[in-house]
Amino acid sequence: MEEQIALRCVLMRGGTSKGLYFHEADLPAPGAPRDRLLKRAMGSPDVMQIDGLGGSRLVTSKIAIVKRSARDDADVDYTFAQVDIERDIIGYDGNCGNISSGVGPFAVDEGLVKAVEPLTRVRIYNTNTQKVLVAQVSVARGKARVSGDCAIAGVPGTGAPILMDYADTIGAKTGRLLPTGNAADSIALEGGGTVPATLCDAANPCVFVRAGDLGLRGDETPEALMADEAALARIFEIQAKAGQLMGFYEDWRAVSKPALPLFVAVAPAAAYTDRTGARHEASAADLQARLLFLGKCHDSMAGTGAVCTAAASRVPGSIVFDVLTQAARRAHSIRIAHPLGVMEVAVRTSGGNRSSGGPLFEALGFVRTARRLMTGQLHVPQTDLAAT
Repeated sequence: MEEQIALRCVLMRGGTSKGLYFHEADLPAPGAPRDRLLKRAMGSPDVMQIDGLGGSRLVTSKIAIVKRSARDDADVDYTFAQVDIERDIIGYDGNCGNISSGVGPFAVDEGLVKAVEPLTRVRIYNTNTQKVLVAQVSVARGKARVSGDCAIAGVPGTGAPILMDYADTIGAKTGRLLPTGNAADSIALEGGGTVPATLCDAANPCVFVRAGDLGLRGDETPEALMADEAALARIFEIQAKAGQLMGFYEDWRAVSKPALPLFVAVAPAAAYTDRTGARHEASAADLQARLLFLGKCHDSMAGTGAVCTAAASRVPGSIVFDVLTQAARRAHSIRIAHPLGVMEVAVRTSGGNRSSGGPLFEALGFVRTARRLMTGQLHVPQTDLAAT
């Protein structure tokens, strides 16, 4: 027996994340053996992920599993996996918007869909949320284009634009845009007092809270926020209690550093300096946001979190709606200031309302870039895959 098994994989950057992309047929069936393989591939659990392909951050410890779809409404099926770094955990609870942006180019380049120039429309069924999202991939000479003039905050240089449409991902995990039926709820804290919060579910479920209600400004760096132990304790409590309200957990007390709902602290737009040293005036954005998942502050802004923020921005009385100016509420996009710059999300309602609450969306999505970084074989020791 060979000491290591070899698996073909592609290392790709999708948006502001990076991960391993696999053909589903190359992996074991869902279950413990697959989970052990994927965690070992990333080198987890280890804060450095030194003996794997992970990059020691949650945004570089992600996986996409893709296959040609048998569904009439999709071209490919895609499963997202988030591998923790410090803990021996792999999660399939939700989707990742940034990694999703690499699925279309992967499908084109791997021959899972027919390449059509200049744009190939790839319908992607996300198994985590059981929703279909659509990628418009720029194509040239039968392959996904890489070069272009599209720039996104958090990624050096420019690339070919990929339009991601999330209009059909409302109620991704709960079936409702507003899981509790309310534009805002009041969450009681164990230390006393209450915090107004909006629970919203589009692309991924999120809980939104005003940064000021946590004693924050809203423009903190991830490092500064992670060093604020008092704020983190309140954030994790709110996250877990919101998860219980959404039906994810029976008892919030049993949850530590939840993955879902994503936590987003929002504040009115203000001038700030991002982590690259670039200065942004208040007029460059519509609001500020800091997002946390799995106990960590996101280095930029999760794509699904941005979509959910945009959706919540069109719900009168929501926390997001209330921090916006009148002009921003009427615009056809929302600009979100995050630690690495500003991200714009298209959002346009049809004027109608859902029977389950909230507006109908004609447009809900954003532009990303993606790039294949490596194609090859991943090697994993056989002995590390045995059940313990």
